[in-house]
Amino acid sequence: MSFNANLTNCDIEPIHIPGKIQSHGFLIAADKEYYISCCSENISDFIPVTATVLLQQPLKVLEQYVTAGSPDFLTQILRLGASSGNFDNFNPYTVNIDHQTFNIIITTSGNQYLLEFEPEYSNLSSDVSKTIGYSLSEILADSQLSKLLQKAAEQVKEIIGYERVMIYKFHKDGHGEVVAEQKSAELESLMGLHYPASDIPKQARELYKLNHIRLISDVQIEPSAILTSAEFSEEALDLSHSVLRAVSPIHIQYLKNMGVASSFSISLVNNNELWGLIACHNYSPRFINYRERESARLIGQVLSSAVSFRQQQQDLIKSNEIKEAIITLGKGLIRNENIEKTLFDDPITLLDAVDATGVALYFNNQWYTEGVVADEKFLSELSDWLLENMETQLYETNELPIVYPDALRHKDIASGILACMLSKELKEYIIWFRPEVIKNVKWAGNPEKPAVADNKGMLTITPRKSFEAWSQTVQFSCIPWEQEDLKSALLVREEIAFAISRKAIEVRVLNEKLKEAYEELNSFSYTISHDLKTPLTSIKSFGQLLKRNASLNEQGQHMIDRILLSAGKMQTMIEEVLRYSMLGMNKSSPNIINMKNLLEDLKEEFLAASDHEHLNIHVEASLEVYGDQTMVMQVFSNLIGNAIKYSKQNAFPTVHIKCAEIDNWIQYSVADNGIGIKLIDQDKIFDLFARSEEVKEYEGTGVGLSIVKKIMEKHNGKVWIEPNPAVGSIFHVRFNKPERV
Repeated sequence: MSFNANLTNCDIEPIHIPGKIQSHGFLIAADKEYYISCCSENISDFIPVTATVLLQQPLKVLEQYVTAGSPDFLTQILRLGASSGNFDNFNPYTVNIDHQTFNIIITTSGNQYLLEFEPEYSNLSSDVSKTIGYSLSEILADSQLSKLLQKAAEQVKEIIGYERVMIYKFHKDGHGEVVAEQKSAELESLMGLHYPASDIPKQARELYKLNHIRLISDVQIEPSAILTSAEFSEEALDLSHSVLRAVSPIHIQYLKNMGVASSFSISLVNNNELWGLIACHNYSPRFINYRERESARLIGQVLSSAVSFRQQQQDLIKSNEIKEAIITLGKGLIRNENIEKTLFDDPITLLDAVDATGVALYFNNQWYTEGVVADEKFLSELSDWLLENMETQLYETNELPIVYPDALRHKDIASGILACMLSKELKEYIIWFRPEVIKNVKWAGNPEKPAVADNKGMLTITPRKSFEAWSQTVQFSCIPWEQEDLKSALLVREEIAFAISRKAIEVRVLNEKLKEAYEELNSFSYTISHDLKTPLTSIKSFGQLLKRNASLNEQGQHMIDRILLSAGKMQTMIEEVLRYSMLGMNKSSPNIINMKNLLEDLKEEFLAASDHEHLNIHVEASLEVYGDQTMVMQVFSNLIGNAIKYSKQNAFPTVHIKCAEIDNWIQYSVADNGIGIKLIDQDKIFDLFARSEEVKEYEGTGVGLSIVKKIMEKHNGKVWIEPNPAVGSIFHVRFNKPERV
């Protein structure tokens, strides 16, 4: 398999199947029947046989050139390793080839066994295994992470003798930064420099997670091709776990451009993610053998654990602080009825739940804010944008003005947001804000010019020849949100959602209880009113009989008249209460009502029944409404009847009925020129049995307007009063506009 390497495709370069190995050793691949399926072309540099001769031969053919403890030893090792599940206990297996000591490192690749032969010699002058203990204790002496990393760089340089040792940390976007360094005095420092993500592309970072140590002994030596048998030619040999795997030509050129002749790296892994590398550079070829590399691996493992532990300590401190804040918020939400007040007015607020400089909550059609927050106009625009762009319950960015240009004018407040959705339908959000933090980033070369074109228009890998520091000013961004911030936001959302749900359940239970009480009251009112009619009828009947008694004197007749009058008033009141209670029990039958006919019928009835010759009822216009015809007639009957009753002392009593269409409503008004209602009495006139002092001389029970109010509530409408600017009163009723198909 061939692959043309250039900067246009370095992110997809199949570096795990290069088809080549580094030439300081050689490789054999054997199938499950222990026949040689692949062989590196350079094997003839180490033993007197060519790769083509060995292909498809049993492993014992190779063994005649290798001195070891017993014949057929390679097959035995492979069998033992296969039965135990790995070859860790055998690696490295030491053999002699032509009086030179080699280490065999055995791994697997699919259905193939990989046997890699490396020299035992090393350029190290000291025994790593003897110094590793002291080095680790020195590294772990500091609890501060920056000092810990610096000590690690110093100790690794001391052990393996490379001229430059760097601790290289990966950021979220994949780019790297040198956070610690130990170097030879004559070298220029690279401390603090940032390197584009393309310098170590994604697939390379994935391999660093599989292989924690990686050696490039000499960038100038040409790699050796891997030859294969015809049966295996269709498959690419996966060298992900190989120690001799050839290096990407892009990376080789990159190292050459830096002047590096040899490199060695140790992976630093935190929570199964590549946190960084211990990157070692030498400016002349350098080889360290497998055992020494494995000893150095231990430094990486210990340092990875130390980094993880320090990070967990920091996260734990922050997590505990936030957890306490969220617990306090949760208790407050349970204790208090008002959710908004709890979140913003208590000693611990929403702003304490996440590390931010401002927070805004949109809840119940209102914005609540704390800290440094933009105006409500921007908040509403931002929530509209979030509605279109949030794919999950959480959205975070540390460069809001870049993804949402309208935020540019508020970069000092909102260069970063962490938004949590409470309800998509209601557009209810919590949004935390962070301000812009302008910083200068020093790159090892200009990251915006990763390639130049050659004379054929192809992008080449040569432009990274320059590694001079290049400064970039980063604007429109804030300190990145950490994982703990995201966790906290979700926990807050859960607490608020629980509180809302609990309040909703409480309201529902209360509504059910009110409904039951209301039904019981209606039933009770109906029963009492109905049952009182019988004894009251008897009282009236006996009173009328007594009145016919001629033997009663004038005083007795007067007393009987008083009894009959009171009984009549009581009967009227009972009938009114009965009608009122039946409203709650009867179901309405809504339809579109022809109001012109209804009002004209009422007008004729009132004019016919009136004894006032100058009564005028004027209906200006009428629009259809949607409702129960009997109930709507009762509304207007009460309103028109009251208007006539309280205008009868006027020489020319007038009732004026108007109609208007306002938004989605049909609004009627009934105006009179009667005695009017004092402002102090206007709030209570719709209460049951409520009557003002001025109307005591007029007949009435104080139930009629209560019936009007109740009917309008059943129609999802409303009724209210306003004083007549001239004289009298104006009552307004508002119905939903009828919907037509």
